[in-house]
Amino acid sequence: MPAGASAIRIPRQRRSGRRSDPFVVVVPERPSLTRLALGATADLVWRHRGALAPLGIAVGVFLVATLLHALAWWSGLALVPAAVGPLVWLALVQRRRPAAARAVCWRVAFALLATAAGAWAALAAGFGPLAGPLEVWWLLTFVAAQTTWLIARHSN
Repeated sequence: MPAGASAIRIPRQRRSGRRSDPFVVVVPERPSLTRLALGATADLVWRHRGALAPLGIAVGVFLVATLLHALAWWSGLALVPAAVGPLVWLALVQRRRPAAARAVCWRVAFALLATAAGAWAALAAGFGPLAGPLEVWWLLTFVAAQTTWLIARHSN
């Protein structure tokens, strides 16, 4: 019998004098409300995994910054170019390929979000992801990135 299952035994019938094997019905255990809620949440996250990409990236960056801080606090200095890189990218792209106002707005939004994320990663690797206002900074950057991601996905 599988684990978590219940068995109902039906007594033998004495009709025709023949001996027959007992009849057993195996009834699986009903899942708990917690298991149903976790299953529904996992199903919802799986169906909308494309819309939740910034969440995965934000959690991944948080974990990497925590690991870098624990292993080598000076690794934050190596991440400083990650904070400056998006601004350099914006300047180069605007100079080489000028665009309409709407595209410029999206480029600026992307560059600002990436700069904020890179600066947070550098500071978090150096001082720890929960030091001072860094936890609030991470949350605000994540919310801004998630909102921008959802708007950009539905506007194109």
